[in-house]
Parts: sequence; C-alpha cells; structure tokens
Amino acid sequence: MKNVTIYSTPTCSYCNAAKEFFKSNNVQYTEHNVASDAIKRQEMIEKSGQMGVPVITIDDQMVIGFDQNKLIELLGV
Repeated sequence: MKNVTIYSTPTCSYCNAAKEFFKSNNVQYTEHNVASDAIKRQEMIEKSGQMGVPVITIDDQMVIGFDQNKLIELLGV
C-alpha cells in the first residue's frame, strides 16, 4: 500500500476534489489541515517550496495541485 499524504485547507476546492478522488478510488490517506496546523504548514512549505494547496505526497513522489492524471499514474488506479 502506498503512503499518501495531503496538505490541504477546508476551503480549497482542489483539495476537496483530491480527497473525493481518493475516497472514490478507496485510497487511504493522511490529511494535514495547514490552515490550522502551523507546524504542518511549515513542513509543507519546506517540502514543496510553495504556499499553495493541495500538496500531495505519494511515497517519495510529490504532486502539486489536483493533477488527476498524475495521481492515477502514481496510485495505479
């Protein structure tokens, strides 16, 4: 099983679309709300070099934004 993490905010439509994609494909993921968690927000910025969400990590790969084709490729769904 792949290790999937999403850094998101509650009001981000792309974040919500990514989470819906995960749910519809039965992908388990860990979510970090960077709107309320300053430590995870800093971690996301250090990893990705940017403030925008979503930032999704799948094992050692990073996807910036909701790139459904890239997610399909990396998750094999």
